[in-house]
Amino acid sequence: MSCYPIGVFDSGYGGLTILKEFVRTLPDYDFLYLGDNARTPYGTRSFDTVYRYTLQCVQWLFSKGCPLVVLACNTASAKALRTIQQHDLPRLNPENRVLGVIRPTAEVMGKFTGTGEVGILATGGTVQSGSYPIEIKKFFPEIEVYQEACPMWVPLIENDEYQHQGADYFVKKNVENLLGKGSHIDTILLACTHYPLLEKKIRAFLPDGIALLSQGDIVALSLKDYLERHPEMDNRCSKLGTQQFYTTDCTEDFDRHAAVFFGKPVASGYVSID
Repeated sequence: MSCYPIGVFDSGYGGLTILKEFVRTLPDYDFLYLGDNARTPYGTRSFDTVYRYTLQCVQWLFSKGCPLVVLACNTASAKALRTIQQHDLPRLNPENRVLGVIRPTAEVMGKFTGTGEVGILATGGTVQSGSYPIEIKKFFPEIEVYQEACPMWVPLIENDEYQHQGADYFVKKNVENLLGKGSHIDTILLACTHYPLLEKKIRAFLPDGIALLSQGDIVALSLKDYLERHPEMDNRCSKLGTQQFYTTDCTEDFDRHAAVFFGKPVASGYVSID
């Protein structure tokens, strides 16, 4: 049986924070990362557009042999995953699988809250989809979920402004908005893979005692569990401990930004997808 890398997709750089944890948790596995930087951001686009772009990228990863693709993007997971799983996979390749980041995160949210009130910081697209309240309620119906869209955060990060004082205004504004929606919020999820880069600033505006969760380690442990429970898929995944990177935009620009998200130098290839 031929073995191929696990595909990891994101609209840009953010999914590299997920891939970083994949590599840490599953160091023997091979991964192929695709960032659709030419068409980012996805967070402000319609459901139909996000679905179309995501499907094109999933098909490209399938064409490279990836038997399993993880949508390491909350917007793509919210707006495209279900349709791809239910409608497209049966005709494209019924033996392949596409997973997202929302469900594995929702499955564990109840373990972190003592008050039963959690907050979600996300892009407008993810908030608009209602995916997190819907999924969390499936596993923890007693939990109250409050959401706050943070439309300026991704542009600040992608334009290298997130470490400067100008970012403080937007971070403080959105954090205070979220905390104003629920008086007993004790757990906040960073429901965008870009947001871990703002974690230090976010914590500066949080009261003591509020847990701030990033998705990387949660999703990585979920993927490890998935592969253990599905040996038929695990056997199709190559294990040489390699990572490949591709972008739909300028490779030099991608490599420069990607090193920040991934934590070490990245050398990417260019691919045209339309």
